Amino acid sequence: MSKIKVNNLSKVFGHNPKEGLKKLNNGLSKEQILEETGMTVGVNKASFEVEAGEFFVIMGLSGSGKSTLIRLVNRLIEPTAGEVFIDGEDITKMNKTDLMMTRRKKLAMVFQKFALLPHRTVQENVEYGLEVQGVPKKEREEKAIKSIHDVGLKGYESSYPDQLSGGMQQRVGLARALANDSDILLMDEAFSALDPLIRKEMQDELLHLQNKLGKTILFITHDLDEALKLGDRIAIMKNGSIVQIGSAEEILENPANEYVYNFVEDVDRSKVLLASHIMKKPDVITTWRDGPRVAVKKMEEAGLSSIFVVDKEKNLKGILTIDAAIQAFKENTWVEDVLIRDFHTTQPDTPLSELIGVAAESKFPIAVVEENKLLGIIVRVSILSGLVLGKGQNEVNNELL
Repeated sequence: MSKIKVNNLSKVFGHNPKEGLKKLNNGLSKEQILEETGMTVGVNKASFEVEAGEFFVIMGLSGSGKSTLIRLVNRLIEPTAGEVFIDGEDITKMNKTDLMMTRRKKLAMVFQKFALLPHRTVQENVEYGLEVQGVPKKEREEKAIKSIHDVGLKGYESSYPDQLSGGMQQRVGLARALANDSDILLMDEAFSALDPLIRKEMQDELLHLQNKLGKTILFITHDLDEALKLGDRIAIMKNGSIVQIGSAEEILENPANEYVYNFVEDVDRSKVLLASHIMKKPDVITTWRDGPRVAVKKMEEAGLSSIFVVDKEKNLKGILTIDAAIQAFKENTWVEDVLIRDFHTTQPDTPLSELIGVAAESKFPIAVVEENKLLGIIVRVSILSGLVLGKGQNEVNNELL
């Protein structure tokens, strides 16, 4: 079951929303409804699902409806039509008491403006939501301190907001949301007021926290680079409607329409694609089963001058060159005795931009590893191919010839 499920959700602002909704259902555009009735379509039949632990980003330009949509999800704004399910419960049908409890227990929101209380310390600000809920003092202090440490503000518990930088104030806002121990974080343009360097720092911190805590995050942004960096999946909005949902790679490779294409046309793919996107299955031998004769045969058949060596659990042991394999065969020595162990490795989530320089320097393919297990390899042509939008590897190879 999804953590969040939004089904055919619409919001019309104006004197007679039901009339506006009727016109919307009859096929009139947002512009036509505004011209005929003076009413504004904020969200138009939006539907999507967010799985537990997923980082789901909604992005669009100003006026696209993204901030309205996130406020519909926790019913800060009442929908005109549609359903919003949180853990299977439709909050659009909840009474005020049940809605309040759902917000307190399951939903936490982080706004663009930090909304910190200036007369309260960092710890007191983080405790505030728990205090309103009536959580005992000792318990809320413990939760607040843990959240403050989680966001990297250890030592600032007694500081006041005006003693903190913008990035640190936003960390306090994030800690306040985390202290409630909600499964779901709703974040509306949370980093857009920050300077670029601090913004990048907060993005990295949020990704780290999500990996550590497993929160489900619904994140609003107008910045495509931010969406591509953060989102497991991205929903792109225009004029109140969701026009495409997909992973960063899916949206870059297959934009749904001209609007999306124009959005992603100038994206630096090297910052979006990861090592896992371009790695290929490696040719390997195993130390417990294969000797130098097998290694030479495999390299000859594959046209390789080197081959990766793993043990039976797929732990990476090293690289064997054709010259070393022949030497080992002639001298009747073990493969492990002649392995090269000084070579470049990377994690599967490393951005392509960080591998370009490494690939230029390396004599061997880059090994993609996780907990020392060989997942794949990256050869130089794979990086070049990944940098070319809309072209497969064969097309790039032909251009290089």
